[in-house]
Amino acid sequence: MSIIGTLFIGLIVGLVARFIKPGNDGMGWIMTIVLGICGSIAATYGGQALGIYQAGQAAGFIGAVVGAVVLLLLYGALKKG
Repeated sequence: MSIIGTLFIGLIVGLVARFIKPGNDGMGWIMTIVLGICGSIAATYGGQALGIYQAGQAAGFIGAVVGAVVLLLLYGALKKG
């Protein structure tokens, strides 16, 4: 059940991030899920590097959304150039 839960949370985080950053990203459902999961991972490790989170502590929902938005901005910049 944890894999299905991770995919569902990844989908929700990815959808929220795509809603916050307007524009046509050209992503399907699978890439939205991957975006949400990668955003959570990026927020976790970035927060640990900045001292926001302790080692072994995961980012919360808001941190995951912020990480996903940052990844969307990077994706858009790489796609343009």
